[in-house]
Amino acid sequence: MGKTLNLSNPITLNEKINWLKLHDRRPIQTICADKYEVRTYIENKIGKEFLVPLVLKTMDPEDIKQEKLPSFPVVIKTNHDSGGVFLVHDKNQIDYSAIRNNLKKRLKENYYLKSKEWQYKNIKPLIIVEKLLLTKKGEIPMDYKVHCFNGKPHLIQVDIGRGTDEHYRNWYNIEWNRLPFKWSSPKEKGKRTDPATFDVAKPKNLNEMISLSNKLSEPFDYVRIDWYDTMGKLYFGEITFHHDSGYQPILPPEWDIKLGNLVELGANSKLSTK
Repeated sequence: MGKTLNLSNPITLNEKINWLKLHDRRPIQTICADKYEVRTYIENKIGKEFLVPLVLKTMDPEDIKQEKLPSFPVVIKTNHDSGGVFLVHDKNQIDYSAIRNNLKKRLKENYYLKSKEWQYKNIKPLIIVEKLLLTKKGEIPMDYKVHCFNGKPHLIQVDIGRGTDEHYRNWYNIEWNRLPFKWSSPKEKGKRTDPATFDVAKPKNLNEMISLSNKLSEPFDYVRIDWYDTMGKLYFGEITFHHDSGYQPILPPEWDIKLGNLVELGANSKLSTK
């Protein structure tokens, strides 16, 4: 941030995210950060119809082999970290040995030691295989990240061109009006995910997305609920408690303060800042 964060009396959104990272250590955090266990939370809160179909759950990387995968595209990932994802469009055209070796390494790691985000500390590592969601054109669908303050959606983050050199990130309010700030992540070659000069069409399922995010975010002071909207249907993506681990500035700085003023610490978590 280029300055010392005020964590004794947090004011900005990033200060409050970092305060929560240090102080909110409830068991529900671990459940919701676990990409397998969160499925039960989703089913109980809003229904299993919003879950991406599960193909396989295993602790053994050797289970990742051709005969155990379906004919349709899948995503192979670990449940306890960030970035352990393999997209499989054709099970006959992948290097199983390389994927298994990568998974073996990941299963031995505790993501908490890298991120210091407590919710990852006690997750039991697993490998899960889910159906890969695709559009009618066979492309990865747009994902929408709904930032919720005290159980109410306020911001919607839309990432465009993820995985390319033209990765942009736009910000909208829940009425789908463009917001004049950037909260960008660093990428390769010195680039950042700054907003695009163009807009993204309002998703047809926006109202449902907001309503469901409201229900899922109820126990939390701040949380990000991720969604995929494909072929007219919403699918839950994941729950993130500390966007970019609270390490990336919101610019201009007055927006960090403005957004921080919307978050009341302790209102939902019942944690005290005293």
